[in-house]
Amino acid sequence: MNIGEAAAASGVSAKMIRHYESIELIEPAGRTLSGYRIYSDNDLETLRFIRRGRDLGFSIEHIRQLLALWHDRSRASSDVKRIALQHVEELEAKMRQLREMANTLRHLATHCNGDERPDCPIIQNLAHSDADDLAPAVLSRRSGVLKGTLAS
Repeated sequence: MNIGEAAAASGVSAKMIRHYESIELIEPAGRTLSGYRIYSDNDLETLRFIRRGRDLGFSIEHIRQLLALWHDRSRASSDVKRIALQHVEELEAKMRQLREMANTLRHLATHCNGDERPDCPIIQNLAHSDADDLAPAVLSRRSGVLKGTLAS
């Protein structure tokens, strides 16, 4: 089947299929004499595997590892479980960060009058690096993620 058919059958867009080939997550597709990509049933299984992994939020590197384990019939299930549990920890950390950011923004919004006056603790907090002076919420940047915590 061609790339459009493979995309429809797997739930992975043609653009992403080409991307996965370019980063060597999947093997390059076979080609017709005229240069069009052709995909087999095995290719579709791999694309569906990747799609399910991405739907669960696994990183490309984790999916690469899981694909290798999937193809390795002598794999230890403990290796698969380790990757899955590591991902669970990452997801839970992200959930905590999102909850803290929501709490910080909720606190700032509670203290903003939301009227015609320009004074607003949300803007003040975003504009100043020393957020402690402006509101009890402190925003900091950690691990590339904006993380909000309430100062007590």
